[in-house]
Amino acid sequence: MRLADDDDKEAVAALQQAAYTKNRELLGQEPLPLLAPIDEIFDEYEVWLLEAEDGALVGVLILEPRGDDMLLWSLAVEPDMQGRGLGKLLLQTAELRAGQFGHKIMRLYTGAPLHDLIGWYERRGFAVERTEELSDRDLVHMMKELSAAVGNLSKPGKPKH
Repeated sequence: MRLADDDDKEAVAALQQAAYTKNRELLGQEPLPLLAPIDEIFDEYEVWLLEAEDGALVGVLILEPRGDDMLLWSLAVEPDMQGRGLGKLLLQTAELRAGQFGHKIMRLYTGAPLHDLIGWYERRGFAVERTEELSDRDLVHMMKELSAAVGNLSKPGKPKH
């Protein structure tokens, strides 16, 4: 895992577009993480990259450290690499990063129609806090209380294709 730099913007945007295709179809509209301009994302959030041994980008993690918690803004895995545990690895990285900030709570929100995704997060310890009705969509807000353990981000291995 490594922090992205400005040279990674195009690759990050492309991976997210591909990774969110299924969500876009289920929602019938653009997922919220894709509505934010990529320059704004790189200016205001931490963008972490997961690369394969050959250097190919296979995952993106976008985090917003906030006052009392860490917001998981986006977790995206290359469609051909989904189902191999990379999402779990990205989520573990997010939790480690939250711990490094001293946060004991991680939050995220997702579209209400994304039942499989909500279930995926619930199986990893997240609970639904509330559902928020916006003018164009319903958001499910989720949270997880984190343990005090903080690990090392510099050592995760690279996935193989």
